[in-house]
Amino acid sequence: MNILISNEPKAEKIKVTSRYLTVYFQDGRKLEVPLLWFPKLFKGSPRQRNKYRLIGNGVGIHWPELDEDLSVSGLIGLPAD
Repeated sequence: MNILISNEPKAEKIKVTSRYLTVYFQDGRKLEVPLLWFPKLFKGSPRQRNKYRLIGNGVGIHWPELDEDLSVSGLIGLPAD
């Protein structure tokens, strides 16, 4: 029997303010980055920024109204599996 254990970071929830994107990870960690790093999110309305969904069991974040996708591992500078 093979068991695959992934150390890939996964988001549990996010919070977007007018200045920061905060990602809360399933393992308890938290990452806060300037919203200016993401022009589509920065230019979006608060309603659009808060209308997101986690994709791939938390490996990515998608904002349908802003046509923006972010990988969680990319946010912390890890190469994708």
